[in-house]
Amino acid sequence: MNEITIIGAGAAGLFCAGILGQQGRNVTVIDNGKRVGRKILMSGGGKCNFTNMTVSAENYISANPHFCKSALSRYTQWDFLDLVSQYNIAWHERDHGQLFCDHSAQDIVNMLVQECQKGQIKFQLQTQFESLQATDTGFQITTDKGTIFSQKVIVATGGLSMPALGMTPLAYQVAQSLNIAVEPVRAGLVPFTLQKPLLDKLIPLSGTAISVLVTSEQGNSFKENLLFTHRGLSGPVILQISNYWQPGEAITINLLPDTDLNAFLINQHSSHPNQSLKNTLARLLPKRLVEVLIEHEQFPDLPLKQLTAAQKNHIVAKLTQWQIQPNGTEGYRTAEVTLGGISTDCLSSKTMASKDYPNLYFIGEVVDVAGWLGGYNFQWAWSSAFACANGIITS
Repeated sequence: MNEITIIGAGAAGLFCAGILGQQGRNVTVIDNGKRVGRKILMSGGGKCNFTNMTVSAENYISANPHFCKSALSRYTQWDFLDLVSQYNIAWHERDHGQLFCDHSAQDIVNMLVQECQKGQIKFQLQTQFESLQATDTGFQITTDKGTIFSQKVIVATGGLSMPALGMTPLAYQVAQSLNIAVEPVRAGLVPFTLQKPLLDKLIPLSGTAISVLVTSEQGNSFKENLLFTHRGLSGPVILQISNYWQPGEAITINLLPDTDLNAFLINQHSSHPNQSLKNTLARLLPKRLVEVLIEHEQFPDLPLKQLTAAQKNHIVAKLTQWQIQPNGTEGYRTAEVTLGGISTDCLSSKTMASKDYPNLYFIGEVVDVAGWLGGYNFQWAWSSAFACANGIITS
């Protein structure tokens, strides 16, 4: 019988395994892939946005917004940076405190693998997890390669995002079979799709990026780049707001968050009264975007001196409060995270253990804790894995 079996060789599973192994625990990690850390390798454009300089509970979404505080406080971004520095991994900071590897995400995977090697962790790759049952002595794990009996089980299978990496809903199904509640899951940090005819009007803008402020109907706001695509809207600001969007809702886009557009138009009218509206707006926005907006919103492309006060107010309102109702999202195929998951009501915030099955743990993305774009989901993986490992070591 195994002492500890970890299901999933992603960020949370590998990190947890390394800590436990180095404390002398007998750990086996099973995963359905040929390689470990597959999602890590794809993250951050191959550079792995492994944490953020500022991490707090406010950067996470959960049915219980306080649940993540315990783990995040006991293993912080600075703790992970200390580990990164021990391996001499070069990194740099980007906007909003995001930390990336200088070289490659492979550096983080190599570090986690070496941590596991120090702890003599055993791996069973290309092993498909099928079911989990509680027994008198622990758990029975059924796989396509046979049955594993284990005293303790740590579920670190991730969410449903990026299904091409082999993600499945089995962990949620197992939880429900054990009467462990699961919060409804949906794709998060995901691009929006648009309905015709709006999509047809915006398709000429595909590839155009612009810094905007986007606000949800609930009042959540983010200011970052928006990217027009052949399917709809993407870019960091759209991924962020998608976590707070529900089907049928609209989003409000301020195309000029750093400009007092009314004052700008008054100034331009005074100094360039014969300048057309299109040429005036092209001083602030990409020309292609201006042309599409003039056509779509039916702005009068007149010299500034011919625009009425009402027309100017309409233009200002539309450009700073442009409302769009997405048709939907691109779904799990391109989502970076899964919202929802194992209910935090059923877990210990200190150890990540199930309240009903003390030797069963859930860590990382499979739990109903999802972070913003910017390294927060990796930090949750590190922090929840540490909480779980420390709980086992000190029990």
